[in-house]
This record gives sequence, C-alpha cells and structure tokens, in this order.
Amino acid sequence: MKSKTLRKDKINVITLGCSKNLVDSEDMITQLRGNDYEVLHDSNDDANIVIVNTCGFIDLAKEESVNTILQYAEVKKEGGIDKLYVTGCLSQRYKDDLEEEIPEVDAYFGTLELPSLLAKLNADYKHELIGERSITTPMHYAYLKISEGCNRTCSFCAIPLMRGKHISQPIERLVKQAQNFAKHGVKELMLIAQELTYYGLDLYKKRALPELLHALADVEGIEWIRLHYAYPSKFPVEIFDVMKERKEICNYLDIPLQHANNDVLKRMRRQITREETVELIKIAREKVPNIAIRTTFLVGYPGETEEEFNDLCEFVQEMKFERVGVFQYSHEEDTSAHKVEDDILPEIKAERANKIMEIQQEISFDKNQNKIGQILPVLFDRKEGEYFVGRTEYDSPEVDNEVLVSAKNNYIRIGDYANIKIIDAEDYDLYGEVIQ
Repeated sequence: MKSKTLRKDKINVITLGCSKNLVDSEDMITQLRGNDYEVLHDSNDDANIVIVNTCGFIDLAKEESVNTILQYAEVKKEGGIDKLYVTGCLSQRYKDDLEEEIPEVDAYFGTLELPSLLAKLNADYKHELIGERSITTPMHYAYLKISEGCNRTCSFCAIPLMRGKHISQPIERLVKQAQNFAKHGVKELMLIAQELTYYGLDLYKKRALPELLHALADVEGIEWIRLHYAYPSKFPVEIFDVMKERKEICNYLDIPLQHANNDVLKRMRRQITREETVELIKIAREKVPNIAIRTTFLVGYPGETEEEFNDLCEFVQEMKFERVGVFQYSHEEDTSAHKVEDDILPEIKAERANKIMEIQQEISFDKNQNKIGQILPVLFDRKEGEYFVGRTEYDSPEVDNEVLVSAKNNYIRIGDYANIKIIDAEDYDLYGEVIQ
C-alpha cells in the first residue's frame, strides 16, 4: 500500500509600505523560522501559505494593499495556495470592512497581533528570540525600530490610529539587537520610528535619543548610524553635538517638515512655525557644517491657496535641502482634517508636487556638481548592469542619491567601503572611480 506524502508548509511573507513594516515582517519571519517553518520573503517561489503585511498610510498605499490581497485571494480560489492571512496597518484600520469584502482571506490581524497570527499557524511566540531578527535587506545594513506608535496629533495623519501611542524600546534591548546584527556582518543601522525625537519620554521621562546614540555608537562593528523620521517641534538639538562627536553617526538627518506657510502649519497641527523651522535648520548647519538634511513636504492640504503654496516653493528654494520628497494630500477617515472639504483638485495636487520636485532637481544638480573632484567613503550595496552601486554617508537606501562606479575597470566587494573620487554628477547620481 502506497503511503501518503504530506507536503511541508512553506510560507511567503509579502511586505508592503515603509521600512517600519519591513521590520515587522522580519520579526514575523524570525518567529516563524524559530518554529521550524520554511519562510520566504517577497518571493515568486512555490509557497502554500501567504501572509500579506499591508500598508494603510495614504490612498495609493491602501490601493496597492487591497490589490495585493485580491491577487492572492484569486490564487487561493484557483488552488495555488492553501491559506491566506493579512496583517499590518490596513488590516488594523479596516479589519471589519475587509472581512466582509474579501472573505477568501482566512484571517485578518492588526499591527500588534503577531502572537495571535502565530497561534493561528500553531506556532509559539518565542520570547527568547526578542533581539534576534532575520533581516531581508542586504546583509551589510539593517533597520532598527527604536519605538512604536506616535503621540503627535497632526491633522492629516492616520498613523496613531493604526500604530497606537508611542512606546520606546529600552536602550539595553536595542544595543543587544545592534550587537547581534554586527555579529552577522551589519555595518550600517538605519534608526526608524514614527517619531525619533520622542524616544525615551515614556521610559526615562526625558528625550533620550542622544544617550541611545552614544550606546549604539559603542557597538563594535557598527560603522554608520543613520537617523530617520525626526519631528521638528521641540527638537533636541544636543543630537547635533552627538553627531559631531561620534564618527559613527552619519551627518544625515531625515526630518519631515510638511510645509512652510504658518497658516497651513497651524491647520496641520504641526506645533511649529516657519521661523522656528528656519532657526532649527540654521542650528543644524552651524553645529554640523556638512550635514545632509532630507525632508518631505505635503502639498494639496485642504484650503492650501496659491499664495500658501508659493510660500512653500520659496522656502524650498531658500533652504536648499540636500534631499526632498513630496506627498500629495490624502483625505483620511477619522483624522481631524477629514472634517473639512478635500477641496484641492487631484491635478492641482500633482502640479504642485511636480513643481516642488523641479525646484529640488536644480538644487540637487548644483550640490552634486560641487562634489566633483571630492574623495568620499562609499558603502556598496549591489552590482547593477555595468556598475557597482553604492552610497555616501549622506544617502539612505532607495530614497537618496547613489554613487556608480564602472565594473569594467574596478572590482568592489558588495558590503564593503571604498574611497571613491567623484568624476561626474547628474541630478541624483554621482559617478566615481576607486582610489587605491
């Protein structure tokens, strides 16, 4: 008599959205592998269980998440997979609606329900794995989420609805995680949170990001530490002193400003004025003269007039930030801005976003031209076509400038640093050659 062969479950985790979601997926993968599951990430390989980690930030992200769920629901109907689970921000925010509209999904879970998801898969939440993480990025860099949630009350933002109140991770736990990363070859840490500068207020009754930075800079093997998502209001300027003192802290700050017109900032509930913002940037550049400041702006906020938008354009031109991104306003349910009319036409929002980026493109080109002839340390992420592709300390993966070095006459090991002389520059790319 022939014995029946049971197929071992294989799980594919699909991650949508930001780097904070990626960290959640990596934690999930670590727990599942700790329970002896074979787990893939964003893979096209054959897997019989799919977990979609969704984003619910703005309309485009929500649309991508829903389309991905529908895609795998169809695969399930056709027998291509056995089980489909959904987790993350969209599931946290719209669980009831999703259960009604896409019943093919076996179960929906919120952002803080990893133990429940694991239980559904007959897996245990292993506390001994806290501090361990299977990274899905290239092995030489990793994201380190130092806190969860946000206590800010920005009128346009739904993140507190999906992520809850701010909760800091203890310094000791973060140091342990950094040490584990370093043991496995990680050289660069990207510190992320919904709000970096709030770090420590809940645990230590003070803003403790400077203390955390010193502790992480002491971790052997970690050579670059990069700061993402810092709120400008009541910014702890002593961070710039740590940045200047510790070579491990990159001269880089991601600080979303959102707008520059005082009336719009007030309607956005940003708790800061244009004048205070200018003073903060001035302090940053005085304390760390070669700092690269990345910021993002939000255009098309309800009631944004041409005059208010022109104020923003003038601000971008005046401040000459190293890196700029732009979002178009998305009318989000249950935010305070949702109570007013979304009165800016989509085509106007798009025009305004394009105009900001056109201004920034010229600024970026000029700044890159000034780098020609400089010799800069570059960390190399990958080989792509005829080039090795890397980044300076002034650039974060995927969102900032890249340095391209011809692979024809050079060899660089991925994950290594090299001193590169910049020989040419475009709007968002630098070209260089290895200096032996």
